[in-house]
Amino acid sequence: MAYFSIFGDDFPLDKVTQILNIEPTRSYKKGEVIVRPKNDNVIITTTIYRKETDWELSTGYQESTDINDQLYLLLDTLENKVSELIRIKDEYKVSFTFMIVINIENNETPAMCLEQRFISFVHTINAGVDFDLYIFS
Repeated sequence: MAYFSIFGDDFPLDKVTQILNIEPTRSYKKGEVIVRPKNDNVIITTTIYRKETDWELSTGYQESTDINDQLYLLLDTLENKVSELIRIKDEYKVSFTFMIVINIENNETPAMCLEQRFISFVHTINAGVDFDLYIFS
């Protein structure tokens, strides 16, 4: 899975959606309660609140042998939105990041090379890139 995140202290999610003309896959506001899944082995005694506002566009989990398959799905949607993204960044003082989430099963690892098209776009909009790697056997 890969997702693009616009995050910051507090900004109007509906305005970002309107400027980009893209519906987010997920969004939340700073201060919202984090709803944790029910787990009979864990007793929840405290309420945890969101520390930032976040607008996300995600591919969802997909079986793949190359992370660029997911990254290009995001790029195909976002590459023609550079001026809008820069406007959002300047106007709302937000940050951008691409998150790449890799689940490895049966020691089958995907290709993990960031190609020039992606690197150039990340540089243009001044975004970060993070990886989450989970190994299941």
